[in-house]
Amino acid sequence: MTRRIAVLGGGESGVGAAVLAKVKGMDVWLSDAGTISDKYKARLNEYGIAWEEGAHTVEKILSADEVIKSPGIPLDAPIILKVKAKNIPVISEIEFAGRYTDAKMVCITGSNGKTTTTMLTYHILKDAGINVGLAGNVGMSLAYQVATVRHDVYVIELSSFQLDNMYEFKANIAVLMNITPDHLDRYDYKMQNYVNAKFRILQNQTKEDSFIFWEDDPIIAEQLKHMEVESKKLPFSEFHEEGACAYTENDLLKFEIDETNKFEMPVKNLSLPGMHNLYNSMAAGLSASLLDIKKDVIRKALSDFEAVEHRLEYVDTINDVRYINDSKATNVNSCWYALESMKTPVVLILGGKDKGNDYSEIEKFVDEKVSAIVCMGKDNQKIIDFFGKKVPVYDTHSVTDAVNQCAAVAKPGETVLLSPCCASFDLFKSYEDRGEKFKAAVKDLKK
Repeated sequence: MTRRIAVLGGGESGVGAAVLAKVKGMDVWLSDAGTISDKYKARLNEYGIAWEEGAHTVEKILSADEVIKSPGIPLDAPIILKVKAKNIPVISEIEFAGRYTDAKMVCITGSNGKTTTTMLTYHILKDAGINVGLAGNVGMSLAYQVATVRHDVYVIELSSFQLDNMYEFKANIAVLMNITPDHLDRYDYKMQNYVNAKFRILQNQTKEDSFIFWEDDPIIAEQLKHMEVESKKLPFSEFHEEGACAYTENDLLKFEIDETNKFEMPVKNLSLPGMHNLYNSMAAGLSASLLDIKKDVIRKALSDFEAVEHRLEYVDTINDVRYINDSKATNVNSCWYALESMKTPVVLILGGKDKGNDYSEIEKFVDEKVSAIVCMGKDNQKIIDFFGKKVPVYDTHSVTDAVNQCAAVAKPGETVLLSPCCASFDLFKSYEDRGEKFKAAVKDLKK
């Protein structure tokens, strides 16, 4: 009997899963309660996949043998609860795709830095001539690539949402950059639930696999006290600590995987500035070393990589004020790293959909480096209440008003930094949309 698959969500992940299911001869039905873009409608039609938008036909979904859920759909969404009530398995697109490829998997997660580390690792492997695919939250979906091309290695950025519905999938190299409070609204506001989701990246690993992680992260360290890790552990740290496989010493970045696999390079040669990017480079370099990439290739790739869009992206200098787009900073810890890297006084743009933020984490840097805060969100009261007695705080509700306010208060030599600490969904479609509109508003200052 033909296996029946229902796919929920008509974005990159869902459509990729639907195509793979169709290619494998399954009976596929895709349903999206919202709107499917013309690009994805065309792809579904190309493969003869039945689909709907604007609502869920519940009886069709509940007749499936298995449901593939897009990561953006909450685990407690009404349709998911109905599926679970019928004991129909719910899996992620990554879980589904993993069944149909024997490629090596380099999987990267963390509250911050995972996109840059994923792109940097991919850059190194591509420079080395590896037949490598880029998937997860960046690039094309893993399922679509498995359906249409063949790669020897995949570098995959995984969010906690994707990890939630992964069960048999295995990472050959698992990378955990850090864990700080994020998406707590999705995890019943319980930090341990979020931590557990991140640590799912280790499931199914054996002694033949590897686990790369930041040794100084207190949450990771505490979690590791209470679990056994079968895979080979490769911690990284700012300075040389016992067991560290990547660290800095005398202005050198050193890698020491084992006695036969070690090398170094000057920290100043890294293309990406800031402490957070040092850690990103360590994780990417360790991953590449485990895949036997030549040391000179790793050094070169770490020194010529170009920054990820919307992550500390330079936009322009106007009236001797630099404008930086860090729209991807959707939590407080991301903003912490952005402020840490700033060398001038900052006019900081904050605001958006608050996910249970604790702004005390950036309080020290605000005291030391921030001359003014410009709020940009539907409801900015929490930010105003927290910072209002520390620095001037301006209340705006659009990107144009926010940028104009920054231009009015920023002094020559200062930096206007969009690093909002919040999700973008109150005023924008996504953090990319927010970043693009910010860049456009900055350019409009010249008109």
